[in-house]
Amino acid sequence: MREEKPKAPSQENKKTKNGWFWPAIYTSVALLFIGMVWGYTALTTEDSVPSEVAKVEQPKENGTVETNATKETLKYPFDEAKVDQVAILQEFYDAEADEAVREKALLVFNQTYVTSKGLSLSMDGEPFEAVAAMSGTVEEVIVDSFKGTEIRLKHADGKTTVYGSLTGVVVKEGDTVQQGQVLATTTQNEWNPEAGVHLQFEIQQDGVSVNPHDFLAF
Repeated sequence: MREEKPKAPSQENKKTKNGWFWPAIYTSVALLFIGMVWGYTALTTEDSVPSEVAKVEQPKENGTVETNATKETLKYPFDEAKVDQVAILQEFYDAEADEAVREKALLVFNQTYVTSKGLSLSMDGEPFEAVAAMSGTVEEVIVDSFKGTEIRLKHADGKTTVYGSLTGVVVKEGDTVQQGQVLATTTQNEWNPEAGVHLQFEIQQDGVSVNPHDFLAF
């Protein structure tokens, strides 16, 4: 009786076993790559969230200061506790005002009439402190021995306030000042000697002089 030899695996079986090997390798590599991409995306997303929150929560201090400034209303350009001591020596020239007011708004210099663009304010002929009528920036300080030093303040709402006939100025161009802050001390000048020691106060809206009486209850 002939002994049967074990049959060798057929070529077809070998092909079947080898056919599963490489797809399995490719699938494993693909899953590993997808896992790495997902992990990186999750990590970068977590890192970016706090930075976005931080940007939103950052305080805007400059914007707040400017917003508060625009909500201010004009106040007296002197210590308002002394308002009862203030006299108006010259009025703002208003062409529509009555004759008495218009006459009081004329300044005489070298036998020539000049119309007043603001109010000339006096406290019994004594020096007093001129203060900022609103918060703003010192736009210009003009030193003039003839008219006295002049200070111009620019405000957030487009107004400009002008303070003239001054001495002892304690601010400089570019300074930010708060409403009520002392700017200088009033003095007399040669331009308007009849007024004696006084403050020449003007208000401009977009570059045009306006009547201070429209904003302040003198």
